[in-house]
Amino acid sequence: MSRLPAALARGVFVTGTDTEVGKSLIAAALIHRYNHDGQPCIGMKPVAAGADWRQGPEGPYWHNDDVALLDQASPIRAPQAWRCPYLFEPPIAPHVAARQAGIRIDLDTLRSRYLQLRDIAPAVVVEGAGGWLVPVDEQHTLADLAVALQLPVVLVVGLRLGCISHALLTAQAIAASGLTLAGWVGNHIDPRMLVQQENIATLQQRLDAPCLGIVPRLEPVDLARAAEYLEWPKQPPLSPP
Repeated sequence: MSRLPAALARGVFVTGTDTEVGKSLIAAALIHRYNHDGQPCIGMKPVAAGADWRQGPEGPYWHNDDVALLDQASPIRAPQAWRCPYLFEPPIAPHVAARQAGIRIDLDTLRSRYLQLRDIAPAVVVEGAGGWLVPVDEQHTLADLAVALQLPVVLVVGLRLGCISHALLTAQAIAASGLTLAGWVGNHIDPRMLVQQENIATLQQRLDAPCLGIVPRLEPVDLARAAEYLEWPKQPPLSPP
């Protein structure tokens, strides 16, 4: 993997073209890559829906698969209240889950937890939920959180029928938010997808951001292997003295 660009040194915000496109796998692979390349990094899942009660070494806790995968990628430890401030039991839209639980997802709280993570790790990979404009309350979406954190964005494109339009629309929405699309990652989620290479070529042509990698379908999930398929965007050439 090429040298980490300075613009990505604080981390990235990972979003996807839709739900179930492999955001957690790619986010965890990025965390693994940051740490492997010498930049201490931890993961954050600000809002997660879909949890079950489990017994751990330190007692019972709420488990979420996405949060667990991000934890697996980093040697840095932090309280779950920082890593995933809002965790809901039913696997439904976050704003609906919050309403059912009688609470409000607060963007200021999320930003505060992010800053607490920054105190113990120079880089934080923040993984969104679902797509770019997933609501968190009556007025805000996770895009508003990305804007508040001012992180560059990595877009995970789930390679399946319809991904080109979803990717281009998401890229437009990211640009409209005033944030930088640092790159995109193609993730093979549909083994039956036809003309995959043609779709990838179209994405490379039409997305105004570098392709950071194309990750094959990995069974079982292997973060180290997934990270090997990723590539930091190339550094801009130095100006002559």
